[in-house]
Amino acid sequence: MPSKDFGNAFHILIPARLNSTRLPRKALSDLAGRPMVLRTLDRALESGATSVTVATDSTEIAAVVEAAGGEVVLTDAGHRSGTDRLAEAVGVLGLDDAAMVVNLQGDEPAMPAACLRQVAAMLAGDQRADMATLWQPVADEEQWRDPNVVKLVADSAGRALYFSRAPIPWPRAGNWPAAAARRHVGLYAYRVSALRAWAGLPASALEALESLEQLRALEAGWRIVVERACAPIPVGIDTPEDLARFRSSLSRQG
Repeated sequence: MPSKDFGNAFHILIPARLNSTRLPRKALSDLAGRPMVLRTLDRALESGATSVTVATDSTEIAAVVEAAGGEVVLTDAGHRSGTDRLAEAVGVLGLDDAAMVVNLQGDEPAMPAACLRQVAAMLAGDQRADMATLWQPVADEEQWRDPNVVKLVADSAGRALYFSRAPIPWPRAGNWPAAAARRHVGLYAYRVSALRAWAGLPASALEALESLEQLRALEAGWRIVVERACAPIPVGIDTPEDLARFRSSLSRQG
C-alpha cells in the first residue's frame, strides 16, 4: 500500500533541457498559453515541497522560469542524464547530505502532487534506501511488450529487483501476466548523499544494454524502494504525438 505519511520535508529539482531529440524545444512547447516547463513547475509547487528549482543548461529556459517567479540553477550542457544534472545542482544549492530531493522531469506537466509527496515519504520511511520510485499496473499486453514502456519487478518488501524494456516477468506457461506486470513511472526521490555519489558509480553493462540509468544504481548495490502510485500518472510528453494528446486533453478540460 502507498505510504500515508506525507509530512516529510523535501526539495524538488526539475531537470529541463532545450535540445530534445524527439521533440525539439520541448520544455518551451506551448500548452494552452503556458510553456511546458512552467506547467510542470506549477505541479511541483502544489506539492508543498520545501523548495522547487529548475535545473537547466539553457539560458532561454532560465529566463522563462525566472520571469514567472521561479527558481533556477544553471548547469553544464555536457551531462549525459538528468540525474547527472541534479548531482551538479545539489552542489550549487548547497543541500545537506541527509536532505531528500525529488526529481520531477520537465516533461511531466500532469504529475499529481500527491505522488510527489508519496515518493518523498517512501524514502523518508526507509533509512537504508538510496532512492525511491513508483509503478503503475500495465494497461494491456501491447503496453507490456512495448520496449518504450519500462517494466519493473520487486521483492515482497517493495525493493526493486530489476527494470527492463523487455516484457517482464515472463510467464513460462504462456499468456501475459496481467496481475503482475508493472509499468515504471520515472519519478524518483534521492538522498542528496546518493546524488553526490552518483558520478562515482562504476560503469554498468546493464545500463548500457537497456539504456536505463537506474540499472547503474542497482548493479552497484543501491537499495531502491518502490510502491504503486497513489494516483494515476499520465505518460510523459516525449514525442509530437504525446504533445498533441496533451493539448487535446487541455482543450477538453476547457
